[in-house]
Amino acid sequence: MNLSGHKPEQSVPGERHLVVIGQGYVGLPLAMRASEVGFRVTGLDRSGPVVDRLNEGRSHVDDITDQQVSQALAAGFSATTDSEVISRADIVVICVPTPLDPRGGPDLRAVRSAVKDIATYVRSGTLIVLESTVYPGTTEDILVPAIQDLGFNIGTDIFIAFSPERIDPGNPKYGLKNTPKVVGAVTPTCQSHAVEFYSQIVDTVVQARGTKEAELAKLLENTFRHVNIALVNEMVRICHELDIDLWDSIDCAESKPFGFMAFRPGPGVGGHCIPVDPKYLSHRVKSELGYPFRLLEMAEVINDAAPSYVAERVWSLLNEQRIPVNGAKVLLLGVTYKPDVSDCRESPADPLYFKLSSWGANISYHDPFVDSWQPESHGLLTKEPLARVEDLSSAVESADIVVFLQAHKEYDLEQLSAQSTVILDTRGKLNVNSKAVQRL
Repeated sequence: MNLSGHKPEQSVPGERHLVVIGQGYVGLPLAMRASEVGFRVTGLDRSGPVVDRLNEGRSHVDDITDQQVSQALAAGFSATTDSEVISRADIVVICVPTPLDPRGGPDLRAVRSAVKDIATYVRSGTLIVLESTVYPGTTEDILVPAIQDLGFNIGTDIFIAFSPERIDPGNPKYGLKNTPKVVGAVTPTCQSHAVEFYSQIVDTVVQARGTKEAELAKLLENTFRHVNIALVNEMVRICHELDIDLWDSIDCAESKPFGFMAFRPGPGVGGHCIPVDPKYLSHRVKSELGYPFRLLEMAEVINDAAPSYVAERVWSLLNEQRIPVNGAKVLLLGVTYKPDVSDCRESPADPLYFKLSSWGANISYHDPFVDSWQPESHGLLTKEPLARVEDLSSAVESADIVVFLQAHKEYDLEQLSAQSTVILDTRGKLNVNSKAVQRL
C-alpha cells in the first residue's frame, strides 16, 4: 500500500471532460468538487426531475448547497439524462446505488446498466472508475469483460480502476477533499491514471494493490462498525437485565488511551452503508466459498432485531403505567438514520413503526428535517405519508410515551425530559436522573 499526499505530473483539469454517472449523495459531491478544481463536468442521471433541479441550480443532497450547484453551473457543469455524453468523456466515474434485492443479496442492476451505457459510447483513452459499493471481484467480473468485449486493451486503450466512496453525510469535519481516497486498478498504468485524476480532487490518495483489495477495504470499514455496534446492541439488553448503565461503562472504558474504540447502542443501524455493505461481503463469502461468514451474520441478526427490542421496551414501559399498547399514544422523535440530516434510508424508525403499529399503537412523529414520512420496511409501506406534528411541546405532553430515536441538535433535551410522562432514550443522551427518562 502506498500513501501519497503529493501531486504528481498532471494535465490541466480544464482540458478534460468528466462524466459522473449517478447524481446522488456520492456522485453530486464528486461532480461539484471536480468542477471546483477546473474539470469540465457532466452529471449523468436517469431521473429527469433530479437533472432538471440541478440545471436550475437546486441541490437535492444535504451536503451540497444551491449556491455550490449554481457556482458549478457557472463553471460549465451541466446535468443530463442522455448517456451519449459518455462518448465525449475523458474520465467516467460510476456512482450509482447498490442496494439489496428482495432476497437480501446484492442488487447490481444499476452498475450493470451504467456499464452497458459506457460500453455503448466509450472511446479509446478513457479512464473508467467504479465508486459504487460492490463485493470483491465486481470490477474484474463485470466492468473489465464488458470493455474487453469491445476489442479494447485494458491498460493501453482503456484504463479501469475502483475507488470506494467514503462520503459521510452531515459530517462537518471530513468531506470529499480531506478524506483519504483509496484507489486500486487493474494494471499499473491504470493505477497511474486513476491516482493522477484523484490527486487533483482530494488531498491524499491511498494506493491499494488491486481492485479486489480496494473493494474489500470499503466492506471492511463498515463490517468493522457493524460488528462492534452489534456487540453493544447485545450488551444493552444484558445490562438492562443486570441493572447496569452501559453508557456509563462505555464512557469509563473510553478513558483508556489505547486499545479501545467506543461504540454506543441505539435503536438499530441505518443509512446505505452499515445495513447494506456487510451483506455484500457475507453474500460473496457464501456464494464463492460455500460457507457462512458466521460473525458477520450474527451481527446482522442482532442489529436487525434492535428495533424490535425498542418496541418491547415501549410495551414494557406502557405496561408499568397500566396502559395497553393497543391505542396508546406513542411519539417518535427523530426518524432519520443519523443526526442533523434529512436522510431516512434504512432508518430503524421504519421497522419500529410497523412493529408498534401491528400492536395497535397510535403513532405520531416529529423530526425537524422530515416534513413528511412514509415508513417502509421489508416490503411494507404505509398507504399514505405521515405528517409531522408541528406543536412538539403539546405532542410530548400528550403522549403516553415518547421514544427518543435521533439526537438532532435542535432538540432541547432538558425540555423533553421535563415535559414527557415517560421518554425512552435509545441514544443515551438524556439526563438519566430525570424521573421521566428510561434508558434503552
